Amino acid sequence: MPKEGHYINRSSWLRASILGANDGIVSTASLLVGVLAAGMDRSGVLLTGLAGLTAGAFSMAAGEYVSVSAQSDTEAADLARELIALEEDPEYELYELSEGLRARGVSSGLALQVAREMTEHDALDAHAREELGLTEMTGADPLEAAIASALAFALGGVLPLAGAVITPNGIGMPVIAAITMLALALLGALGAWLGGAPKGPGVVRVLFWGGLAMAVTFVVGLLFGVAT
Repeated sequence: MPKEGHYINRSSWLRASILGANDGIVSTASLLVGVLAAGMDRSGVLLTGLAGLTAGAFSMAAGEYVSVSAQSDTEAADLARELIALEEDPEYELYELSEGLRARGVSSGLALQVAREMTEHDALDAHAREELGLTEMTGADPLEAAIASALAFALGGVLPLAGAVITPNGIGMPVIAAITMLALALLGALGAWLGGAPKGPGVVRVLFWGGLAMAVTFVVGLLFGVAT
């Protein structure tokens, strides 16, 4: 039989990719809208957008790597503690495992039998799954998250920046806003589709927060504008 696919298998890279792309689109577009509202000249706007995109991609990569590494370190520390407990008091750990199975609906006698068989097969894996909720699917990969997030940020940020590049002076802001909202709508729908979720709520979420971010930075640009 073919192996059944599950959406949760994509969660590790999907979260980082969607977060990176959304941040790239929203932060770059908001930055461009803000400096345009402030009256910055075209060359300054493009330089600001490029700098923001570059810095943002590296920042996302570093942030994902550090945060996911911390998660991996925590998981490793818990596994090390569990291994010590298995060596020092295997009977209690067996009882703890059987009680966990019983709490999930397995009868007492069968729970103890299953716990023994799981312990004989791979005691640490059994306790990692039942007590800590750790599996291969939930394991964190810092480098994978960092690369996915940085690439997604750069790809997302290119879209509003391209709008600033191809449009003449005077109409850059509405073009950037339109490109950004379209990109966010597509991202929300794509993320929902990849995750097996309804597309409508995903699209609404990204459009609301992206539109709000651009609106706020537009107001900030007007209030602290450099042009009269």
